Amino acid sequence: MTTLLITGTDTEIGKTVVTLSLTAYWHKYCAWEKLGIMKLIQTGSPGDSHLYQQLFQWQQETALINPVSYQSPIAPPLAAEKENQPVNLTTIWEGLTTLQSQKEVVLVEALGGLGSPITFEMTVADIAAAWQLPIILVVPVKLGAIAQTVANVALARQHQVSIKGVIFNCVSAEAENNQHNWTPSELISNLCQVPILGTIPYLSNPSDLEKLAQVASNLELEYLW
Repeated sequence: MTTLLITGTDTEIGKTVVTLSLTAYWHKYCAWEKLGIMKLIQTGSPGDSHLYQQLFQWQQETALINPVSYQSPIAPPLAAEKENQPVNLTTIWEGLTTLQSQKEVVLVEALGGLGSPITFEMTVADIAAAWQLPIILVVPVKLGAIAQTVANVALARQHQVSIKGVIFNCVSAEAENNQHNWTPSELISNLCQVPILGTIPYLSNPSDLEKLAQVASNLELEYLW
């Protein structure tokens, strides 16, 4: 059984696109019923979990797709505080272990970056370490991405989190033409000593399942399973 935490260097940088691409790949090429998916925590509505359900017919309970959610699109501890409740990590953990007992592969989409808070005491990196979740690090193709990648890889290593690899995501059409300058694979690989799994091109329609599966098939997926 393989569980992968899909995290990134920041928010709004392509974690959902990567999650959908890997899901579409499994839907087209693999044993679909053996894949589970979870949004670690959803803040704001509608959210990523709604998109998962809209695009795919899941053979799993809705509560396991999104075990904990809050209405405000802000950091989970602050969103939970606005609703006068704590972040219920027990519910998330129980949902995850249930999925792990049922599925061969579980994709868990995180929120924000590795340093983003889950509670007032714990970050995404802390959860990945405590729950022993190897990560895929999603990096946007943009200026400043090199430093963000180095910092997030260092944070993962500080927490002794296993890094399966880095996936670059072109957040704009302009990014595709500037990848060599903004996220040079060889330089980042040398600095971080982690596998570079490939690049997701800019997708004008990130709901096109055929295209999502195709771009995922071009990634170095043998590092993941």
